[in-house]
This record gives sequence, structure tokens and C-alpha cells, in this order.
Amino acid sequence: MSHTVDYYFAPQSPWAYLGHQRFQQILTKAGASVRVMPIDLGGKVFPISGGLPLGQRAPQRQAYRLTELARFSQWLGAPLNLKPTFFPVSGDDAARLIIAVDMAVGAEASMTISGAVLSAVWSQQRNIADEKTLAELLKENNLPASCLEQSHSQAVQVQYEKYTQMAIDAGVFGAPSYVLGGEIFWGQDRLDFVERALAI
Repeated sequence: MSHTVDYYFAPQSPWAYLGHQRFQQILTKAGASVRVMPIDLGGKVFPISGGLPLGQRAPQRQAYRLTELARFSQWLGAPLNLKPTFFPVSGDDAARLIIAVDMAVGAEASMTISGAVLSAVWSQQRNIADEKTLAELLKENNLPASCLEQSHSQAVQVQYEKYTQMAIDAGVFGAPSYVLGGEIFWGQDRLDFVERALAI
């Protein structure tokens, strides 16, 4: 049976970064397809679901977040700057670029640029809110430069808003969230369960 996973994430999420490559490997192994669905997590999803931007969280939560990021970075062998130069950063432009790539080239390319964007923030100290950086990421991954211009289109903005609303309607409240058959798996530390569900 062929499965499709809805992949809801924010392009600036460290947890999406930590899980992205492994998620791709799981999809490939299972022969599953993916809908790549970047969302406006902080601006639209958090206010509805009770989530708080990082700076508004209790000091204990902020401190533990850094501990967990370090643990998972080491465990997964994924280099990660705990306090990157360009973070917090808006993910809107990057999200729209990911959608534009999906529209122009398809889901596989969209997964590629998503991984590049996430790595840019968390392992490369690059500013994903800068158009020059986004153009460089397209070039580095042999993707059409025209996708950057397309990312400013109304069609892409409508799709971004649609994905965000779909996430809200599905009950998504954090990123990354993997939705399979209406069931939510929240967080890269739930990928074992995603893998098991795809094996059924």
C-alpha cells in the first residue's frame, strides 16, 4: 500500500532540521510520497494552539530546549549551532520559496531545498530572510533561479496560507508534524512511529 505523509514544518525550526534527513530516508525506504507543507507557525498556528514564541517561554523551558538540541545534535551526528547568528529569523520568504520549487519542479526538489534552508540556519550561519541567500541555495542545489521570483507570486502566497490553515484544521500545533492517515506525529523524535505506520 502506498502512503502519503503531510509534512508540516517551519523553515527555521531546529527540530525540523534535525529530523529532515532521517525523514527523507524513511520515506525512501517505505516507498512513500510526501506533501511538503511549510506553515506560518509563529504567526498563525501558535496563537490558536497556545504555543509561545521562543523569547516568551519560561527560562526553564528555554534552557532545557538548548540541552535537548545539543543531545539530539550529538546523537544524530547533525552539526548544529545552538545560538545561530541569524536566529530568530522570519521563515516566510523561505517557506514561499519551498512552495515555489514544489510547484515548478515537484516534491523531491522541494524536499531538497527544504533541507538546504534548514541547514543554512542551523549549521551554516546563513540568513534565510535574505534574498541573496535564497538565490544561492537554489544555485547550490541546481534548482531554477526563476523559483525565487515565482515565490513572490499570489499563487504561492495563497498556497502558503492554505497549508497553514490545513495544519490548523488537522490539529497541528508544533513543527515538525507528520500527518499520516489523519494521525499526527509531532516532533522529529516521533519518527520511529512514522516509520512503523508506513510499514503497515
